[in-house]
Amino acid sequence: MKIHQIVFSPTGGTEKVCQYLCEGLGGETVFTDLCLRADRLQVPSIEADDVAVIAMPVFAGRVPAVTVERLRGIDSCGARCVVVAVYGNRAYDNALLEMCDVAAGMGFRVVAAVGAVAEHSIARVYGTGRPDAADRDELAGFGRCVREKLEGAVGPDTLCVPGNRPYRPLQKGPAPQADGRCTGCGACSALCPVGAIPSDNPGGVSEELCISCMRCVSVCPNKARSIGPVEAMVTERLKPLCTVRKRNELFV
Repeated sequence: MKIHQIVFSPTGGTEKVCQYLCEGLGGETVFTDLCLRADRLQVPSIEADDVAVIAMPVFAGRVPAVTVERLRGIDSCGARCVVVAVYGNRAYDNALLEMCDVAAGMGFRVVAAVGAVAEHSIARVYGTGRPDAADRDELAGFGRCVREKLEGAVGPDTLCVPGNRPYRPLQKGPAPQADGRCTGCGACSALCPVGAIPSDNPGGVSEELCISCMRCVSVCPNKARSIGPVEAMVTERLKPLCTVRKRNELFV
C-alpha cells in the first residue's frame, strides 16, 4: 500500500499536519505538491490499492477554489482517501464537508477525515507554532486509528462530518503589497502558486489572481510584504473566536 500525500500548503502548516498524520499511518509515501505554478504541477499516479491523504488549508470556512481545480486533475482510480482540513484556530466551517464531497465526486472512497489546527496565516498570534509537539503526537495517533480502519479492524462503512450544504460563499481576501524594504529578489514571484506576482516586477501583484494564501509574506527574506492595517483589523475581529486553543478532530 502506497500513501500519497497530496498537499496545498502555502505557509507550511498544512504540510506539517499531513506529515505528522502520515507518521502514524505508516507505509511508503509519495508527496505531491499542489502549491506550485500550474506549469510546474506533477500529477501523481495513483493505483486502486493506494491511499491518498489530501490536505488543504481553510480560507474563511472554505477550501480555496484553485486547490479543488487542481485536485480534480488527478485520477483517483477508486482509491481510498483521508481528507484533512487545516484551519487557523477559528473553525473549519464547511471545508471538511466540501473536501469529502469533492473527493467522493472524483471517485475516491473517503475512509476518514481530520480537522486540524495550524498557525493562522494572517493573524499569526492565533495558533502560533502549531502544529506543535502535542499536535504531532495526537495526529500520529489519528494516523494509527486510520490505519486500523484501513486494515478492517474498526470504523463504519459510511463517514459523517460536520458542515452544511450549500457551503458558505467564497470570500476574496486582501492581496499582500510590497513596501520599501522590497529589494526585487523575486523569491515571492518564484513561489507564488498562482502567478500573481510578475517576475519582471516582484514588487507588484495582480489583485485579480491573488488568492490571499500569504505565501509571499512567509517567504520574503526582508518581510517586505504584508496586508498592512487590515492585519490588525482581522486580528482584533478574530479575538473572541481564536483565543482558546482548538482541538484537532478525527472522523472515522
